[in-house]
Amino acid sequence: MLLQQTLSTLKTLKLTGMAQALEEQESQAITQELAFTDRLTLLIDREVANRDTKRLTRLLQLARLKHNACMEDIDYRAKRGLDRSRTVSLGSCDWIRRGLPLLITGPTGVGKTWLACALAHQACRQGLTVRYLRVPRFLEELRVAHSDGSFSKRLAALSKVDLLLMDDWAISPITAGHRQDLLELLDDRAGVRSTIITSQLPVTAWHEYLGDPTVADAILDRIVHAAHKIELTGESLRKTRTKLTDREHSE
Repeated sequence: MLLQQTLSTLKTLKLTGMAQALEEQESQAITQELAFTDRLTLLIDREVANRDTKRLTRLLQLARLKHNACMEDIDYRAKRGLDRSRTVSLGSCDWIRRGLPLLITGPTGVGKTWLACALAHQACRQGLTVRYLRVPRFLEELRVAHSDGSFSKRLAALSKVDLLLMDDWAISPITAGHRQDLLELLDDRAGVRSTIITSQLPVTAWHEYLGDPTVADAILDRIVHAAHKIELTGESLRKTRTKLTDREHSE
């Protein structure tokens, strides 16, 4: 009876991890031999682990990452200019805490988005807030936001996100309104919050893509000069894997 009351109290206090661990302890004879402090330590450890798992799940749901990628699964075997030590260093997420940008460029299929999602997943693991955006769709959403009056609210919310992942930068035509919206967004984040940008277009071509020299200078000043840069090269990984599969089947 006392056990059930304790379990009920733990759940009322939202200590579900401790409640689960206590139920398990009561069903395992070996734990009965442990000292009280040892059993209590196990209960607390379970609660901490349970909360960490829930927090990560919540952060990943809010992030809406395109790929379920993680640092441990990064493929360094393909020849695409990806340096292991530098990538591992980025996995510390110190650059995010310092509000620095990361620019990942390279041809289609070399894993830009996947790598960006792996780093974003790592940020979630460390308790940082993340949001994934595909730039062409996002710019259209901002155009609509101007019409319904939600633009300022949308930008204010994004300005608070620790890491903003902007995927497929410069993949579609840009208008004067798009340029101004990008400037507003990036100005709020510059030096304060971190942004990852992935693009097939080399950084050296971004100024020409943006068009208006004055606005282009302002945008690039906020994302290029202090940024970490990863320039991926080589053949599409999808094409490479298809070749390997065909070779295996022919042998």
